[in-house]
Amino acid sequence: MQIMRDWVEPKSRVLDLGCGRGVLLEYLSQSRDIRPVGVDLNSDKIGSCIKRGLNAYLGDMMEFMGEFPDKHFDRVICSRTMQELGEPAAVIKEALRVSKNLTVGFVNYGYWRNRLSMLRHGRRVINEVYASNWWESRPMNPLCVNEFESFCTEMGISIVRKVYLRGDWKEQARLFPNWFCGYAIYDLTLR
Repeated sequence: MQIMRDWVEPKSRVLDLGCGRGVLLEYLSQSRDIRPVGVDLNSDKIGSCIKRGLNAYLGDMMEFMGEFPDKHFDRVICSRTMQELGEPAAVIKEALRVSKNLTVGFVNYGYWRNRLSMLRHGRRVINEVYASNWWESRPMNPLCVNEFESFCTEMGISIVRKVYLRGDWKEQARLFPNWFCGYAIYDLTLR
């Protein structure tokens, strides 16, 4: 959250796609004095946002973004949401239409522990990040650092800056990020 906070300008308009319970938006509101808006499909999570004093919308993020003019927001954030989207390319394109910058954060499925679990056990790892079995979780399109960066190149999206965090999600992974990065964060804009 600290990295994302550093990328958010004070007093800016921020939209969080898949905002969950609003923890990130609340943190940004307190530390950056932003004008936050969240959107999520889960009514309990939206209720939590409202209890935190946040503006939050219950519904489809594409429909919600469609109501805004170009560059209405200063930043859109999509943290730990990409892998759960049915059409991630369309969401990224729309987010970059309604905002100047897009922050994307995702769990790197290419992380060495994920690979090792598949090799040794023939299944994905169950841990703090993947806390439930596949049949108990939402649809997931796992992605990795190399895939995402190739996607950005193909789509003409500029990566302004990026941070690769190790498996502890605190220290940076400086070498071979597709192997040693547990969580990747990107600041994107259109070329």
